[in-house]
Amino acid sequence: MPIPEQFLEELNARTDIVDIVSNYVTLTKKGNRYWGLCPFHSEKTPSFSVSPDRQMYYCFGCHKGGGAVQFTMELEGVSFPDAVGILAQRVGLQVPETKGDSDSRKRRERLYQLNRDTARWYHENLVQPEARHALNYFTDRGLSRRTITNFGLGYAWDEWDGLIKEMGKRGYTKQELLDAGLVVKNDKGRIYDRFRGRVMFPIIDLRGNVIGFGGRVLDNSTPKYLNSPDTIIFNKSKNLFALNLARKSKQGRIILTEGYMDTIALHQAGFDCAVASLGTSLTEDHARMIAQRTQEVVISYDSDSAGVNAAQRAIQLLNKTGIKVKVLKVTGAKDPDEFIKKYGPAAFQKLIDGSENHVEFRLLQVKNKYDLTADDQKVACIQELANVIARLPGAAEREVYGNRMAVDLGISADTMRREIDRSQKRQLRRGEKQQTRRVLQPVQMNQPEARALRYDNMRSGKAEEGVISLLMNDPDLLSQTAGLSPEDFTVPLFGRVYEQIWTRWSEGRPVSIHTLGQDLSGEEMNHLVSILQSPISQENREWAMQDYINIIQTESLKGIRRSDVDDGALMAFRDKKHMEDAT
Repeated sequence: MPIPEQFLEELNARTDIVDIVSNYVTLTKKGNRYWGLCPFHSEKTPSFSVSPDRQMYYCFGCHKGGGAVQFTMELEGVSFPDAVGILAQRVGLQVPETKGDSDSRKRRERLYQLNRDTARWYHENLVQPEARHALNYFTDRGLSRRTITNFGLGYAWDEWDGLIKEMGKRGYTKQELLDAGLVVKNDKGRIYDRFRGRVMFPIIDLRGNVIGFGGRVLDNSTPKYLNSPDTIIFNKSKNLFALNLARKSKQGRIILTEGYMDTIALHQAGFDCAVASLGTSLTEDHARMIAQRTQEVVISYDSDSAGVNAAQRAIQLLNKTGIKVKVLKVTGAKDPDEFIKKYGPAAFQKLIDGSENHVEFRLLQVKNKYDLTADDQKVACIQELANVIARLPGAAEREVYGNRMAVDLGISADTMRREIDRSQKRQLRRGEKQQTRRVLQPVQMNQPEARALRYDNMRSGKAEEGVISLLMNDPDLLSQTAGLSPEDFTVPLFGRVYEQIWTRWSEGRPVSIHTLGQDLSGEEMNHLVSILQSPISQENREWAMQDYINIIQTESLKGIRRSDVDDGALMAFRDKKHMEDAT
């Protein structure tokens, strides 16, 4: 059962999409729109726009668009009802209960409560006399009682069913414990605690919900670290440890560490901008999350081979977002925690301020791979260095680093420049071939979304765009469309939207993307918002509407179906034109 439209309209009236988006994206006002780097794909030039007058967003790069509900759905990875619930909570509204969609929301809320109770229980265990060895682990690492409390650190008893019994007393079922990833079921059907004999690190999302856990053993058993599995409320590839705290930092950067303890130690020392990935390598989602909140990231990984390789991967992902990437080189200690204990926070601050940029780090790693006293290895080193430098976006950067490497390796600047140019041309040719393959890849028409967005009749499809765009801006124009039926539309999406607009208007109900949202798929909403980007002429709208209707009805009578034409190239051209008009 859908959420009442009256409630959706009230929610939309109380919600400012600029305020919602600003929590994730740095926006700059240009004209009557706000612009920023898209949170849904990697880019260096802002193509993501927010229109406060229409309460909509649209990206001219990846074509995602919608209102505040759709934005929350995408960023939080939740359903339409859950996104409505999140926004309603922000503005102090109570979502009307419905039979169907409330089940999912209640299930999620139940798991949040279960995780919260579990975290409290783990924390309470830590101060028990039987857990003295667990508390000592944290205090021996230099953590204060205040830090232990602030991060909610705890201990899981070394028992097979300690958590099962405790949460059972509180009314939670074994199935709920399974859904939260807190217990495991083996092949024989036996259920037992996932975390046993481990110090515990609760993982908290940006809204303050406990969504999962990390646990570390206190002996030499394996695995050393164990994390919650992905659940309906937890995805390790889309969350960062301590980001809920780092988002409030005023330090102007984010420090990326390898683990929980590194991050906690930095926070205790006053570096409240530290975060860590959750038992997995940095992902594109992680990189975008970081880029949405800062313009500079300092990678603070271990200096061993695994740490260096992880840093290289992180650099590639972060560099795509356009933010400044630096790499911390710790001298005189094995890691930041030990450095701070030996030399103090002030010395560590100087270390951060003087950290090398990612280009210097990558070039040094390449040079360290080769024996430069051997001619063949020196040649190989020059070629690999040229590959790295050729990928730099600016000509000045390429020249500066090229000249520096030429001096370091004892070759002429011209020789190094030729190698860089040769590498750059190879990379350009490779990129062109990849782009050609993407363009020639056939459209997969077995997907419902693809069929809905396909323009079998381009002339009618464009006119249908015009009708929908005009009606979404002025539903009273429906008085001109008495002879038009949904069956006349060649694009199924537009036929359904037209029918919904007509039904709502005839019943005196409001027409907006906010009321249509729960009836459309994500791809359909993106496409609908894309056609609303064109400016509407108020003077000629009646004439334009009649012209569009004539085209649709004429093409409908002809029965033309050009099945070999789709709207992909049209959308790319239109979005380029709309973006130029908007800016």
